[in-house]
Amino acid sequence: MDLDSVASEAVEERRPIRVTWRGVLAVAVLFAVTLLAANTCQQAQVRLNKEQAIAAARPEAGFTPQRTQVRLVRQGLSGHPFWAVSFSIPAASGDGYERLTTVRVDANSGEIAAVNREGP
Repeated sequence: MDLDSVASEAVEERRPIRVTWRGVLAVAVLFAVTLLAANTCQQAQVRLNKEQAIAAARPEAGFTPQRTQVRLVRQGLSGHPFWAVSFSIPAASGDGYERLTTVRVDANSGEIAAVNREGP
């Protein structure tokens, strides 16, 4: 028995792949799960950087801040990302703030989610 006859016998023994409804359904379910996972991951991404978040939040401050502080927070069960941008003017006494505004900016869309103002 030579090498060519062994190779030709192996090729002849192959059967064509049969497509069954169970296989098609399995592929469709796998595709749907993958699509859902990709969509969920996409919502958890941060698309805005700090500078863009500050620019979106600045009109909500209502005053010219002396200090600006930015931090990324994730909220909810899905961990949706938000930029928390704080604009402040420290109190003259050094204790607390004369004015403080915190703006929560959606890190995906740039929409203002909440505004919290303290002071006059």
